[in-house]
Amino acid sequence: MIGLASGLKVFLCTQPADMRRSFDGLSGMAVSIIEQDPTSGHLFVFRNRNRDRLKILYWDRDGLAIWYKRLEKGTFQFPTDLIDKEKRQPRAEITSEQLTLLLGGIDLRSVERRKRYRRPSNPR
Repeated sequence: MIGLASGLKVFLCTQPADMRRSFDGLSGMAVSIIEQDPTSGHLFVFRNRNRDRLKILYWDRDGLAIWYKRLEKGTFQFPTDLIDKEKRQPRAEITSEQLTLLLGGIDLRSVERRKRYRRPSNPR
């Protein structure tokens, strides 16, 4: 398991990705579909059509890196999977905690987050 900082932004590409894509192909999807800079330090999560393979693209200090996982049994379920395809956005943002649950096979719809204090963002 990879360690994730709690303030890290995680973007899901809700459209299936060809898992033959590598750095340039996934970077292009991050720019064109997710509309974010792949060198921003955020995580970009891509899943194949069968939902049993997942790639995470991220900037690692001096270059792009890819983390790749193939499930032997089961599928990855994005929180957007139950939304009608016509209404579904091409991208979604989740927290690093939600990504950890998603990678562990937890259905994010069944998770209830308890109220916690959140520091207000600085309006500068």
